Amino acid sequence: MKVMFALWDIGDLLADELTARLATAGTVAVQANISDVTVANAMLRLTAFDEPVAAVVSVWVARRREAAAVAGILASVAQGVAGWRVEETRPIDPPFVPLRERAPGLANLAFLRRPHTLAQADWLHRWRDQHTEVAIATQATFGYVQNLVLEPVTDAAPDIAAIVEELFPIEALTDPHAFYGSAGDNAELTRRIDRLMKSVNTFGADRDIDVVPTSRYLLR
Repeated sequence: MKVMFALWDIGDLLADELTARLATAGTVAVQANISDVTVANAMLRLTAFDEPVAAVVSVWVARRREAAAVAGILASVAQGVAGWRVEETRPIDPPFVPLRERAPGLANLAFLRRPHTLAQADWLHRWRDQHTEVAIATQATFGYVQNLVLEPVTDAAPDIAAIVEELFPIEALTDPHAFYGSAGDNAELTRRIDRLMKSVNTFGADRDIDVVPTSRYLLR
């Protein structure tokens, strides 16, 4: 099963010693998305949490108790840890990158919250079934991973409905045309933004959302 942890006030997540400890805890794979200096000038960064998320660590484990062990290890390198068990789908598979090598481009992590006015089934249909195609058509993504939150795995984890990871060209840090794939055409840029925003409005992702620009690493 896949478990994702949001971290605040972090230490060194790329240290070999930390990866070794996570392996001992029973992880099959470990991914770290770090909001580091490489993405510091990102034009899109939104925060609904009390403090901006510093990193997201995703692990694949066999049992719930292993997720609890991972949470304890991450708490030794972060001042704040919140985790959720998720169901992953990959509309666009991210490219293969060797272990411990930074993935190309920019990886945005978005934390979605379901409006109380929408039933779960309706919200899920609008997000997964209707919005996915629009997101792909209006943005220059070359990797797109959707993580539906199934349950929290840490005490007092915030109420999050889903966590989305989208990979963009590195130029998308500061260039809207690179972000939306509009090839320098301002009219096309406007059209794509309008279409995307109308779509996200249907399931509440136009508000109360965190967007965390990160560098992406597969550690195990």
